[in-house]
Amino acid sequence: MDYIKTTGKVIKVHKCWYIKVNQKPIRIHSLDGAAFPHIVTVEYEVDGRKYTKKKFLNYNITCPNVGSDVDVYYDVENPKKIRLNL
Repeated sequence: MDYIKTTGKVIKVHKCWYIKVNQKPIRIHSLDGAAFPHIVTVEYEVDGRKYTKKKFLNYNITCPNVGSDVDVYYDVENPKKIRLNL
């Protein structure tokens, strides 16, 4: 698969409160040392056609803000398949 780079815009960020990752072996309260992954919605354009795609970001990846530009790598044969460079 060949991927081509384009620029996309983050239009929505959702923190997954239902998936908690504990980073400390001993906690004082339930959110002590807790980290949460995010789901970002990215809008990008390929050959004049706009696409919107949701991507899951692991808890250890810095989440971009709404309105931020991000590098989107899309599959030449299927532009709905993307990778984000964060």
